[in-house]
Amino acid sequence: MTSGPPDSAGGVILLAAGRSRRFGSDKRAHRLPDGRSLLTHSLERYGAAFDRCILVIRSDDASPVLAEQPREEFSAEFTIVRAELADLGMGHSLAAGARAAAAAGWRYVFVALADMPWVECATLAGLRNAMERAVCAGNTAAIVQPLFAGAPGHPVGFAAGHIAALGTLSGDAGARSVVQRDAARVLHIETDDPGVLQDLDTPGQAPTP
Repeated sequence: MTSGPPDSAGGVILLAAGRSRRFGSDKRAHRLPDGRSLLTHSLERYGAAFDRCILVIRSDDASPVLAEQPREEFSAEFTIVRAELADLGMGHSLAAGARAAAAAGWRYVFVALADMPWVECATLAGLRNAMERAVCAGNTAAIVQPLFAGAPGHPVGFAAGHIAALGTLSGDAGARSVVQRDAARVLHIETDDPGVLQDLDTPGQAPTP
């Protein structure tokens, strides 16, 4: 008989199922200055910070794995989820990931975007620690979100009491509706890390090799 996950066991859902329409090409494959892809950078960053990682991609993605393998810093237990309804909006992709997390018995999830690889490792560690303290204290309704210069950023963490709601999302709103519904429960973590706000939407924002 196997034991269940520890009381604080959780991980990150990395959303990578978009079509990159504003970017004009698959931005997941865009090469950053060291020559590695945007998606590889994100997987390395979040996979080093969390013990478990669910990567959500589209059902028609030709390959479930990156062109290059993440470096040794990537130590997370890794699961790929193909979101059948990804083209209907981010909410559907997040819901697919959340259902996988619920099935695995996660006590919390952080929702991260694959086009935000610049969040600092120390920031992710602080967010994870805040969530795990809340979960170990029995708080199943905790929401943890970073703030930079007063602006809310990503990734956002949700304790187990919210995972079922995340699993029913649809459309393109993502987890915003869950955060807004329980705004009084959100624990904001102040940070001097601009990476919590920096995403890559257009080629003009992209650093080049």
